[in-house]
Amino acid sequence: MKPTPVLLVIDVQNGFCTGGGLPVPDGEAVVPVINRLAAKFSQVVLTQDWHPPGHASFASAHPGRQPFETITLPYGPQVLWPDHCIQGTRDAALHPDLHIAHAQVLIRKGWRAGIDSYSAFMEADRSTPTGLTGYLRELEVRELVLCGLATDFCVAWSALDARAAGFEVTVVEDACRAIDLNGSLDQAWAQMRAAGVRRAMSIAF
Repeated sequence: MKPTPVLLVIDVQNGFCTGGGLPVPDGEAVVPVINRLAAKFSQVVLTQDWHPPGHASFASAHPGRQPFETITLPYGPQVLWPDHCIQGTRDAALHPDLHIAHAQVLIRKGWRAGIDSYSAFMEADRSTPTGLTGYLRELEVRELVLCGLATDFCVAWSALDARAAGFEVTVVEDACRAIDLNGSLDQAWAQMRAAGVRRAMSIAF
């Protein structure tokens, strides 16, 4: 039997929606689109940003620094963010209107205090795996469909890592929203296109 595609829903959390610690413009608009999309997939994986207080990616952890500045951490360049998605808080919770009861797996990322993690597959040091690749390979999954927040960071990094791991990847454009920091959205789409990531709208499913 041919393995079925898996829907990977990235970080649809209160912290990335209006009123959250790091709101993505129009972020909550993805929720009804993703709910409809998820109903068409038998296999769904969710991810959740899950930072401890004082995480290295928070501007507040670096005296004199402001959110959206870039610094160098031991693993390389790091954008500094406002405090967001702190473990166990409402900010970190999945959006209350996200209804995907049949999701099989929840991957929490960014929980190591000194390493950020945009990708669902590999943390920002580019050497620490989340375990998602192994899970999908155990199921003989070949194709992934990605959606969520934000297009130009966690979705794009996840899509690129999925391609690097050998999966076929489609990003559903209207089921994502972007931060678009200094042209990051255009750059992300260019990188994804170059890596062979397909771009689609939810109506295609």
